[in-house]
Amino acid sequence: MQRTFEVFKHPLGDSKAVKRGFSWPGFFFTWIWAFLNRLWLAGIAFVVLSSILSLLSWQLSPTGALLNLSAGLILAIVFGLKGNSWKSEKMQRCGYQYLGAIKAKTAAEALAKIVQFGGAIPDELKVRVARARFFSMPSIGQGLLAITWLTWKAAFRFRLFLVIAVLLLGAVVGLPLLIKDDGTARGFTQILLTYTLSTITALLGLSTLWLACGTLARDIEDCQMQMVAVKPIARWQIWLGKWLGIMSLNAALLALSGASVYALLQWRATRLPADQQKILREEVLVARGSAKPDNQDQRIEIETDRLLRERLQKNPVSPSDLLDVRRQIREQVKAEYQIVPPGTYRPWQINLGLAKRYLRDQTLYMRIKFNAAQNNPSGTFDALWQFGVPHKTELARGGPMSLAPDTFHEFAIPANLFDENGVLTITFINPNDTALLFPLEDGMEVLYREGGFALNFARGLGIIFCWMALLASLGLASASLLSFPVAAFFSLGVLTMALSSGTLANAVSEGTLMGYNSEAGKTGHSVIDVAAIPVFRAVLRVINLAREFSPIDSLSTGRSITWGQLGLASSQIVLLLGGAIALIGIIIFTRRELATAQGTQ
Repeated sequence: MQRTFEVFKHPLGDSKAVKRGFSWPGFFFTWIWAFLNRLWLAGIAFVVLSSILSLLSWQLSPTGALLNLSAGLILAIVFGLKGNSWKSEKMQRCGYQYLGAIKAKTAAEALAKIVQFGGAIPDELKVRVARARFFSMPSIGQGLLAITWLTWKAAFRFRLFLVIAVLLLGAVVGLPLLIKDDGTARGFTQILLTYTLSTITALLGLSTLWLACGTLARDIEDCQMQMVAVKPIARWQIWLGKWLGIMSLNAALLALSGASVYALLQWRATRLPADQQKILREEVLVARGSAKPDNQDQRIEIETDRLLRERLQKNPVSPSDLLDVRRQIREQVKAEYQIVPPGTYRPWQINLGLAKRYLRDQTLYMRIKFNAAQNNPSGTFDALWQFGVPHKTELARGGPMSLAPDTFHEFAIPANLFDENGVLTITFINPNDTALLFPLEDGMEVLYREGGFALNFARGLGIIFCWMALLASLGLASASLLSFPVAAFFSLGVLTMALSSGTLANAVSEGTLMGYNSEAGKTGHSVIDVAAIPVFRAVLRVINLAREFSPIDSLSTGRSITWGQLGLASSQIVLLLGGAIALIGIIIFTRRELATAQGTQ
């Protein structure tokens, strides 16, 4: 394969050829490659930066490892992009004369051609190259950058960027200044975090869909795309350039609104009472890990199947009722793992895992929620707690608490009450006259400090950015085939269906679309269910790939958003879902006949 080489000649007669473009040795060997090529400043800078990153990685353990790896990869890419340009610049500083660029397979072949033509390059063999200041961008990158810039121009032409920026600042800065909280850390969080981040997500989501549909569909309808498509740029580069333009706009808007929210949050926090500021700093403006009791689903399923077999042996049921009978038995078995009868107690063992290494002498927090079998005139129920393992750890007993059902409660647990294996035992004593039920999903949870709020907030914005990437792919894929109004309507319809996943989940769990038949006393089934329920189940799985990440809930409750969660969100939302939709959109756009598109009259 022919490559482009820049040829330099020293006054003493020595000639050298340097390949233009990406330097793979520089990418893989970085500082070693730099020192071998006498690029001392670049090599020393890499070693110093790597040492600093290693120290930060050790301080931020365990999340710092991924940060160190990501920064190292970025530095390696810089060496790959800039390496050959550094070599060319060093040649000229060392007195080498630039003869020009020539096509050849290897550097040796390029030098051989120079010798063949008497130490000069004939004009007909010279290759014109642009002298980039930072790096020599490949032609593919130049095409993508050009389309990205055109997308920015379209956003400013539509006044979209300015309008969304004003709306975002008004929603996340102006309104919270006017709306007063109740003076508590929780009320403060509800206004400033939950409200503002939800508003940012909604505004950016709608603007992303609108721009993605408009920037491609309108270009096709107005016959502007035909002018771009005839240039030496592939259709997939046009599509991807549009996507990169939209995402760079989202990055700018998200950074602007996120920085505004963070600054406002820190400023307003100083106006809270001292006791509420302490709660805010310890329970909200923090990144907390979570530990729950062991999952009991497998045991529940095994016990359900055993009881179902015993019941069928005694009282056979029709196949149409089998699903309902199993569901009833499963709920009964599940209740045994959740209910604490009156006058009894129930222990929970929570394994803190590897976190036990840095949780010594650190206060933990317990977050609980329960339901009551019967209502209480006072609306609250007494609760007694004990923490620790008898004969293994110290025991701590909490004083009587009066707690309301169907709501979350959070309180501190004294330090150093877990055993040498990192297992914390929590015992609840029910002194009431009615049974209390702690749901397996969110009834019991232990929270502990894992990091600071700033980096956690940035990772939360990163997940929101992943959602915007998916919406941009959806809008562009729709516009690849449909007109602007239809593409916008279709994209909003898909988004509405995704937001209505609770209805789909309910239909899948019941196994029917017909609902409960009160006359027959059982769930109805039809031929429609046979085809619709599997489809709903598949759609629900796809939707859950994106919906299972909830940065807003995590940030408002002080939960840690780990680098692993951000990486998983990027993989599932951007690469898997967004990539699949993008591939479909690129194929449609590549095969679409643009000559048939006519501008609006």
